[in-house]
Amino acid sequence: MTSNVGGIDRVLRIVVGVVLVALALTHTIGAWGYLGLIVLATGVFSFCGVYTLLGINTCPMKDDRPA
Repeated sequence: MTSNVGGIDRVLRIVVGVVLVALALTHTIGAWGYLGLIVLATGVFSFCGVYTLLGINTCPMKDDRPA
């Protein structure tokens, strides 16, 4: 698994995932809020399967050239 979620995308996924799970735990929203666990996991592991299927990569390009 190579990382395909980077930077701001990763931070937003973690924040949104935590908020959704917290709202579900407090019964503010329905049980669908637990889908935030998936969003949270994609942020923590920096990998999104849907991005792979669509050919999207938000990670910055690495410079492999010698200095």
